[in-house]
Amino acid sequence: MKNNKVVLAFSGGLDTSFCVQYLTREKGLEVHALTVNTGGFSPEDVAHLEARALQLGAKSFQVVDAVTDFYEQCVRYLIFGNVLRNNTYPLSVSAERMFQALETARYAKHIDAAAVAHGSTGAGNDQVRFDLAFHILGEELEIITPIRDLKLARQEEIDYLQKHGINWSWEKAKYSINKGLWGTSVGGVETLTSDQALPEGAYPTPVSETTPQVVSLHFEQGELKGINDQVFGHPVAAIQALEKIAAPYGIGRDIHVGDTIIGIKGRVGFEAAAPLIILKAHHLLEKHVLTKWQQYWKDQLANWYGMLLHEGQFLEPVMRNIEHFLQDTQQSVTGKVGVQLRPYHFDLQGIESPFDLMNSAFGHYGEMNKGWSGDDVKGFTKILGNQSKIFFAVHDQQ
Repeated sequence: MKNNKVVLAFSGGLDTSFCVQYLTREKGLEVHALTVNTGGFSPEDVAHLEARALQLGAKSFQVVDAVTDFYEQCVRYLIFGNVLRNNTYPLSVSAERMFQALETARYAKHIDAAAVAHGSTGAGNDQVRFDLAFHILGEELEIITPIRDLKLARQEEIDYLQKHGINWSWEKAKYSINKGLWGTSVGGVETLTSDQALPEGAYPTPVSETTPQVVSLHFEQGELKGINDQVFGHPVAAIQALEKIAAPYGIGRDIHVGDTIIGIKGRVGFEAAAPLIILKAHHLLEKHVLTKWQQYWKDQLANWYGMLLHEGQFLEPVMRNIEHFLQDTQQSVTGKVGVQLRPYHFDLQGIESPFDLMNSAFGHYGEMNKGWSGDDVKGFTKILGNQSKIFFAVHDQQ
């Protein structure tokens, strides 16, 4: 190593707290703790993290506010593509981890550090996401992963910290919560099984709203810009406002079962009221304003986009190609979508758009046509059936 500086992706939990102590005490390294905020930390949270990092022995603490970049470079493409992994999960954590890794690599370059570190174990997706970003962007950066390399059990980490005077309460919370702009993941004993549901108390937002209400979502070229009569300066503010309105209804809760990067199945709970409502409302608007082939090819490419993002391949150049395609499809995705909110459920009521292709000037489905005659349909149907007609005629002869 060219120097003893290491940048640690710091969450303030047990694993990264151990990493600060271990890297300073056992390796003699100068640890610079970096927290990347992708929508889950309040100013009070950040102050607490800074105090904790410095008490553990970090040389410095820095927080990077990446919320806007996270939206501009990733979340909006998930919206454009209506991306739900396995038709369920809005890729809350997988998307965030990539931006936390990218910012960690950038900061290491900025302070001319020789190494980067993270607290991932050897059992999950995050180790791959962090390592990939560091390998691609880090050039000569060494990657240090104490928890993974030492194969430590949780109690071993606690014992080490207590031995060196860090006697904080390390009692493991019953549920592991990871909050960000694009949803909150919830892990617990039930998610380690295949048959148990998360109990009501596992979800961080209690159900406190029971009176149904209708909200109007305003989209401009695929992005959420307003709710009811309020126009927001940036879509991030609109997402946060919708989450505040909808989460108390218990909307957006589910358990995702997916294939991890390392080849095993994984199960995780989540609550994502705003993401689920936005994705479904956006999809409904698209069904009115895009052609069937635009929708078809969007579905194919968006599915690939979500899979590659989940597997840590955000930096793969094809991702930029897909993003250009997705953005180009959004030119006419402008209008209002009415959504009724009820406890544990929401209903899409309909849309208004100047680009609505369900235009009465051309007829009403099942009722009236204005752009063609009955004879036109007879001739069209005959030609349309020719290929199948020929096929069956040939095979009947056999």
